[in-house]
Parts: sequence; C-alpha cells; structure tokens
Amino acid sequence: MIAVVRYNAGNVFSVECALRRLGAEFVVTDNESVLAKADRVIFPGVGEAAAAMHHLRATGLDRVIRSLTAPVLGICIGQQLMCRHSEEGDVDGLGIFDANVKRLIPPSPEFKVPHTGWDTVALTSPDGPVPTGLDGHYFYYVHSYAVPVCRHTAAVTEYCGTWSAAMRHDNFHAVQFHPEKSGADGSTLLSHFLAL
Repeated sequence: MIAVVRYNAGNVFSVECALRRLGAEFVVTDNESVLAKADRVIFPGVGEAAAAMHHLRATGLDRVIRSLTAPVLGICIGQQLMCRHSEEGDVDGLGIFDANVKRLIPPSPEFKVPHTGWDTVALTSPDGPVPTGLDGHYFYYVHSYAVPVCRHTAAVTEYCGTWSAAMRHDNFHAVQFHPEKSGADGSTLLSHFLAL
C-alpha cells in the first residue's frame, strides 16, 4: 500500500493524479499507524518551510516520518524538510539528511528566482531516486531554495550554482523537482520508486 503524507503543504492533488495515471493504489493520510504500515510513503509539498515544520511538529508527523522504515520519497519541499535546517523561515527540519537548505542567489540579472521551468539532472550516484536511464533528462522545477551538494547528493542541477537535485540516505529518497509534473520521465521515476 502506498501512503501520501497529508499535511499543510500544497500540490498533493498533482501527486494523486500522477499515481492514478500509473494505476497505483494509494491513500492520502496523516494517520500514524497507516503511515507506519505502508509499503511506500510519498512526502510531497509546495509551501513555506517554517509553516510546514510547525504543522509537522504540532501533529507529531515529524516523529512519524523520521521513524519510517519503508522507502520514502520526498518531493520539492519534502526534500528540504528532510534536511537539518532551512534558511526559509530559519527553521530546523527533520534532520534525516545532514545538510542545510540555502536560498538560491542569482549571480547576474538574467537568473530569476524562483527557479521555474525545465532543467537537466546529472546523476552523481546510481543508488538515488533517479534511474540511471534518466541521467541528463529534463524535469520540472519551482523553488527558491535548494540543498547544496553534500554526502547524500545523488544527482545535481546547475542554476545559480550547483545543488542537490536528488538525495538519498538509507530508505529515504528525495528530489527537488516535481516528477508528478515532469511528463513521461517523471512517471518513470515514480514507477522506479514504487518498484523498489
């Protein structure tokens, strides 16, 4: 059974649509026992880090997510919240990844933040959430913050510097881009995760 974490971050509907296109059975939930028993967990989201972490702590979902043993996929702010700290709202995250989230700083006026649109992903590890066949492919981004390259980085994208497009630590996988909005390649990535 696939569980999608329900919390106060947007874009869950797009993930639901992507899973339906794949024919996957899933539930959207914030129930601790359902999340703990799930075979796969997806932790999506669009929103502001401090508000999202406040909700996770208030509901106990911060503890629940850290304790999961099944494969977990964080998407966009889901990846950022898995980190130790975020500059967005100056908030501590879940601490799954030993890394801090930094604001994208444009090096010149032609670079716009938020980073919005399609960009390529370059693999740095074959063990992350991005299948090796998608190395160099384009995925869809909407974000103003990113995780610098660190020991958990599994793929990178370059825009206002080089940062973690995908990460992995034990059973926790994460991507900064939106696979649910990335067409056929995004569907391939989600299928790859569901088959782990």
